[in-house]
Amino acid sequence: MDLDAYLCRIGLADPPGANLAGLRALHRAHLRAIPYENLDVQFGRQVGIEREPIFEKMVTNRRGGWCYEMNGLFGWALEQLGFEVTRVAGAVMREAMGDAFIGNHLVLKVELDEGLYLADVGFGDGPIDPVRLTPGEFESDGFTYGLEQLDETWWRLRNHPFGGAKSFDFSLAPADETLLAARCRELQTKAWSPFVQNLVCQRYVDGGLLVLRGRVMREVKPEGVTESTIESARELLGVLDDRFGLQVPEAASLWPRICARHKEIFAAARP
Repeated sequence: MDLDAYLCRIGLADPPGANLAGLRALHRAHLRAIPYENLDVQFGRQVGIEREPIFEKMVTNRRGGWCYEMNGLFGWALEQLGFEVTRVAGAVMREAMGDAFIGNHLVLKVELDEGLYLADVGFGDGPIDPVRLTPGEFESDGFTYGLEQLDETWWRLRNHPFGGAKSFDFSLAPADETLLAARCRELQTKAWSPFVQNLVCQRYVDGGLLVLRGRVMREVKPEGVTESTIESARELLGVLDDRFGLQVPEAASLWPRICARHKEIFAAARP
């Protein structure tokens, strides 16, 4: 890894120490600089879990990514900086859907002198800070989350009240990389996958989160949510550039599908 290039990408001039303060600084900087986004899935471009292509996409080409890419890049950087990191399997909405969802999320376990921490820059609207593995409610940047120990291996993180997915489980055991790769392929090819069904971009900003799902732009703050609707392909490109730092002019080609999905969702929501 070109560590200097990564640090420049997230706006840090110097490498932090391999300690809790350094982990917090890196976690926050990454989430503020690099958006969570699934544009490549929408374009039908294959993405994987290999480190070098992820680095080229997100650092060299200044794009964002989804969990396998965001936490893949972040974990690699942490290793280069001297942190003790383990890639572990997450399972978004396992509490509702069961073990079939194991591996649909990648998270990181970081062992520090201060204790064991969950580091996750790939959930989209999760905590902006690393989370010490201690059961109970906690606050991060004004949002309230919960952490529950399910058994000796599995934990559950409950999202804030305005979050997308309500929870994800994660194991403390090292991830099965073959399973992660299979889930990564599945989530970008199956018609039931929410990443196939709609465009998603999320990013932390001062005071809260920006969340784009299809045509709906949300500004999420601890005190509530405001929404607006994007009205044209041109406006979409402006939002991607101005709000998420993504210069992807080919995203205009997605506009007809985005509009069709928007119509489908709101038609289904009518009584």
